[in-house]
Amino acid sequence: MVIDLEQLESGQLPLELAVSAITMAELAAGPHATYDADERARRQDRLQRAEAAFDPLPFDGEAARAYGRIYASELAKGRKARGTRALDLLIAATACAAKLPIYTRNPEDFQRLEGLVDIVAV
Repeated sequence: MVIDLEQLESGQLPLELAVSAITMAELAAGPHATYDADERARRQDRLQRAEAAFDPLPFDGEAARAYGRIYASELAKGRKARGTRALDLLIAATACAAKLPIYTRNPEDFQRLEGLVDIVAV
């Protein structure tokens, strides 16, 4: 959602926003994940704006414990936690530990986490 933040209406979002350190890591990797100079510049700009606007929620001991619960839930439902899916689960664990909902444009990425973290589609 951070990628599309400017495209969202303020009424779709809570008054205060938070971003996980995992999300910031994804944004930091973004400029390096393209060979297109214009896209790299857009991604670098997005990263710099996010860094200026947010003090990211850390992935701490509480988030690590929440990740264990989320990971176990995924395994019990027959899903694997690899690749970008693992990053989504780390973001969910951060939200779970902070007792915050996840606002996302991709609610299907988190749909199986009901009961562990609240998901709000925007």
